[in-house]
Amino acid sequence: MSFDLVLFGGTGDLAWRKLMPALFQAFRHGSLPEGGRIIGVARDDLSDDQYRELIESRFAAVEGAKRPSPEEFKKFASMLYFLRMDLSKPGDYATLADTLASRNADTVVMYLATAPALFTQVVEQIAAADLNTPRTRIVLEKPLGHDLASNRAINDAVRKVLSEKQVFRIDHYLGKPSVQNLFALRFGNALFEPIWRREHIANIQITIAEDLGVEKRGAFYDQTGALRDMVQNHALQLVCAIAMEPPINAHADALRDEKLKVLRSLKPWTPETLGLHAIRGQYTAGTAYGERVHGYKDEPGIDPQSRTETFVALRAEIANWRWAGVPFYIRTGKRLASRDARIEVNFRPTPHAIFRAPAGAVNKLVINLQPKDGLELHLLSQAQDNRKRISGDAAQPLASVQLDLDFDKRFGSERVGAYERLLLDVIDGRLNLFVRSDEQEEAWRWVEPLIDSWGSDGGPRPYAAGTWGPSASSAMIARDGFAWSEEQ
Repeated sequence: MSFDLVLFGGTGDLAWRKLMPALFQAFRHGSLPEGGRIIGVARDDLSDDQYRELIESRFAAVEGAKRPSPEEFKKFASMLYFLRMDLSKPGDYATLADTLASRNADTVVMYLATAPALFTQVVEQIAAADLNTPRTRIVLEKPLGHDLASNRAINDAVRKVLSEKQVFRIDHYLGKPSVQNLFALRFGNALFEPIWRREHIANIQITIAEDLGVEKRGAFYDQTGALRDMVQNHALQLVCAIAMEPPINAHADALRDEKLKVLRSLKPWTPETLGLHAIRGQYTAGTAYGERVHGYKDEPGIDPQSRTETFVALRAEIANWRWAGVPFYIRTGKRLASRDARIEVNFRPTPHAIFRAPAGAVNKLVINLQPKDGLELHLLSQAQDNRKRISGDAAQPLASVQLDLDFDKRFGSERVGAYERLLLDVIDGRLNLFVRSDEQEEAWRWVEPLIDSWGSDGGPRPYAAGTWGPSASSAMIARDGFAWSEEQ
């Protein structure tokens, strides 16, 4: 199958940091279809060879094992081309149309790695240049809009020129091996589904923590914040993967129908829950990697009076028969104590204790997302140290043990990265791991009361860089008698 992948924003940060390395890995693994072209599009004045040199120089910053050798890059570079375009000029789209017509590939993928403000304009110009053919697919990066109204405006513009099955709204967390294996864990095994419900699960915690600050994204981030950048998309998609009902099959719409039901079942916010169950913070100066680091307001591109949140912690509930009463805790932030993304499913204790267990020990399933991918099942086993026996105590002491599946060790080089998987799915036309417009709009509808309330409150709570966020986050979960994993 021949394909043309047009990469709008072809010289931008996302293109060289994520997309090109993912495409190269697919090429190295032999899974990228032969006869393809990757056409970088940007306003830079570059020849094809200059573009190839630029991408090759960027690969120096890629993780060592994923770096191409000179021979490998030379072969990969034969697929790379460049087209200078001003996205506001219709004539440049006509040039793009001529470039694509020279080959008439079976599939044309338009990847919009640009500012979301340009999405509507680019889609309209694609249609004006008659590039919205049945063989066209378009990829839209997050955040798709700034609120519900802007999200709908983008979706409406796209819907006028392309069908829903041609639109790939990408959320790279859905491409992570651990998230894909969460679906397999739940729906491919008989072990967990009978206990995957309120009668057996006490709470679920989702953590997406970064130890870095805003780096070079200050101007963008200050207009976005943690709620829009991480919660509305990544975190809520993880909630859906955990909480959804078994779909009737593995087809895209069957999966997405069940995810939509979860989003529609999220308890709406009230004035009381907005005050108790929604915490936002902003990092101040602190320590990271053993060195002093700036506070958020001192970062390049940040307004010194900024009220933008760099941390969010939420308590959510899903109002249906399976999950009624089970709290879902979500937290995400920058400049936290470590880089760690995980889902913890904490099970209820046994109804009658006949053994002595360590304080706070519970059965739990941990789905690790980063920096490692894998699953951990935490159990209790009889302690082997007889010295811990208490004279006259018939109760046997227990110790915490765990079963650990590390995907790096188990699958090694067979593993496919998130963007690699998703790009290959776009080329093949598989929508399973992409977000449908009604899902996205429902997610925006749920977070919009937070956006509105934070516009007139006292501002985000300060927390020192290198910590786990404001103390109010710990207080929020402690009111239910629980604690974040690092505090247990």
